[in-house]
Amino acid sequence: MLNLDGLTRYYGSFPALEDLTLTVEDGCLHGFVGPNGAGKTTTMRILATLLKPTRGSAQVDGVDVVQNGHEARKHIGYMPDFFGVYDNLTCEEYLDFYARCYRLAARDRKRMAAQLLELVQLEDKRETYVDSLSRGMKQRLCLARSLIHDPSLLILDEPASGMDPRARADMKGILRTLREMGKTVLISSHILPELSEMCDSLTILDHGHLVFSGTVEALADKMNGNAPLDIRLREGCGEAAVENAVSCLKEIPFVTEILQPEPFLLRVRLEGGEEESGRLLQEMIRRETPVCDFHRAPMNLEKVFMEVTGDA
Repeated sequence: MLNLDGLTRYYGSFPALEDLTLTVEDGCLHGFVGPNGAGKTTTMRILATLLKPTRGSAQVDGVDVVQNGHEARKHIGYMPDFFGVYDNLTCEEYLDFYARCYRLAARDRKRMAAQLLELVQLEDKRETYVDSLSRGMKQRLCLARSLIHDPSLLILDEPASGMDPRARADMKGILRTLREMGKTVLISSHILPELSEMCDSLTILDHGHLVFSGTVEALADKMNGNAPLDIRLREGCGEAAVENAVSCLKEIPFVTEILQPEPFLLRVRLEGGEEESGRLLQEMIRRETPVCDFHRAPMNLEKVFMEVTGDA
């Protein structure tokens, strides 16, 4: 569905995006994650044919978005982070206007508008003027606008920005419906836990470079392997036992950091993997340290993001 090869964009001498190569499969809901200035919006604008890359190529359904932008736009629905609406139109008139822009036949415009208003849960607002809608409703209306020509790829730049929790839940439900309809969705967001719930796969950008691309599970597995160890000592074992445990850990050469977030909990970072973890536990048992629990500290998506982008 979506293929990027060496996509690069410079603003003067500044590399906003550098050598991005990525493939997104048909029917996939793909999250685009990164801090401000990572290159997400630049990438999306190139895909939407609004910005030309410095070099590299991008294809949607086999159509080159740079060489054949007019044809590519037939396959793309784009919802920018800052959208515009015409306040003096009703919701139905608003969608009809854009249907005319895409040269939809008169017999199809009313039917398509009705179907899309139902999809975004605004069917009861058909005759309501746009300026009276809440922000969340306007965002759902703009999503309907991006679907008016039935594109195969949706590019959504921060679609839940500024929404209250209820409106975000509604948007998540709509995105799941679109995936069930077979649409491919590329969505950027800073609401990382929500992306982990919705997306089949993720791409993380940092300073214009790709630092990870794959499934949410693969990202969690990759980073949990580097997660710190939580070593819980028996409750009430005494300060001396805790001090002895810390002394034991300090003598182990591959231990790099020791924290004590709770009185009887030690959080340890070490160089190495499972073999080193096992050796550490053996040494603590040999010294009769009162260990009652020993496991990798769980990492949610926000912690993983901070680790991957080097901001931990």
